[in-house]
Amino acid sequence: MTTAAATEFPDLRRKVAWRTLPLVFVLYIVAYLDRANVGFAKLRMAADLKFSEEVFGLGIGIFFIGYLLLEIPGALLVERWSARKWFARILISWGFISALTAFVRTPMEFYVARFLLGVAEAGFFPGIIVYFTHWFTSRDRARALSGLVMAVPFSLALGAPVSGLLLDVNWLGLAGWKWLFIVEGLPAVALGVVTLLWMTDRPRHAQWLTPAERDHLENQLAAEARAKDSGGGTTVWQALRLRNVWLLALGIFAANTGGYALAFWLPTTVKNLSQGSDRATLLYSGLFFACGMIGVYVSGQSSDRSGDRKWHCVGGMVATALCLAGSALPGQPFPLVMTWLFATGLVAFFWPSPFWALPTVTLTASTAAVSIGFINMLANLAGYFGNHFTGWLRKHDATESTCLFFLAACYLLGGIVVSFVSVKKTTTAGPPPPLQPDFKT
Repeated sequence: MTTAAATEFPDLRRKVAWRTLPLVFVLYIVAYLDRANVGFAKLRMAADLKFSEEVFGLGIGIFFIGYLLLEIPGALLVERWSARKWFARILISWGFISALTAFVRTPMEFYVARFLLGVAEAGFFPGIIVYFTHWFTSRDRARALSGLVMAVPFSLALGAPVSGLLLDVNWLGLAGWKWLFIVEGLPAVALGVVTLLWMTDRPRHAQWLTPAERDHLENQLAAEARAKDSGGGTTVWQALRLRNVWLLALGIFAANTGGYALAFWLPTTVKNLSQGSDRATLLYSGLFFACGMIGVYVSGQSSDRSGDRKWHCVGGMVATALCLAGSALPGQPFPLVMTWLFATGLVAFFWPSPFWALPTVTLTASTAAVSIGFINMLANLAGYFGNHFTGWLRKHDATESTCLFFLAACYLLGGIVVSFVSVKKTTTAGPPPPLQPDFKT
């Protein structure tokens, strides 16, 4: 927004931010909890249903196959139809499917429930990216999206102790893990109704803005869109011929292979190492993700202040590998292992924010726009591979140390690959916080 425009409409940015961002932040918290709470439920669910570790690994991972199917169509529906109606559909359907997971009895039912949950949630985060283009100029949009990074560790830090309490209930004769899915799934249904009533599709529909504010914001966004279109475009095949695109895609595939498995299998790892109660296990898990919130904040401040993205990302990945390897060393007392894991939580959330800035500082604008979708696709495929392979390792009697060393190797490989990304020299300060696709730890 120009100085003149800021003087003429001093409250416009604040009004838009307060009307749109809190709801979207809450929606993303619920979304991430509903996809990840299976890791908390597993502490009791596995024994009740007699599911093997490999069954759980495949069930956790198959979510991402369903997620990929509708990721791009979902974003197009937000652009061409209605963000408010599409998000409401997503929330209501995924809330019911998450709650119905409480009633699965066989591995196939578990696989179907997880696949459908992925299909139901698909298009949500890409849709948010498109939705923000209807409300924020590029600089404000990047800052708005970067705030969602905090929702991931916040969701899991809150969800872990709450899940620990739910595991101990036995209401209406249903086991606690069943109530975990029901209680944590149904808020999405309620938020779907709230979204229909509260969310506004575009500025021209906003009765909470003055007519002059609506016109000004629409004109700003239209001018930015015209400028972007005038720069021409890049095809997917052109982007895939670029070295940096492949380095970024393979780097995040490696890191997310470890990261997804770490997030979903952490309660099982802590339980096996501590031999403590389920409630204590989930309390430790919550503290792990609370450390991640600190990591997100420190990374954002440091990366923005220095303007460096590449080495913040590489440093975060390598540090995560070293901390995980430290936790895997045999013969350590449990408190020391948890100290290593808390340090892991701090650095495991340090790298995603600077990573998603790298396409914008290493590629042209048109190439970055096309490439982010491809990079994000590999980031999500890593969720399937990492969880399925971790389950396979555990089924074949791999020790906790072996599994942790595998995760550490994934992070280390990711850091090595990203270190070869070429970053253009610049004399300007660092770019604003990045537009961030659907990353995972």
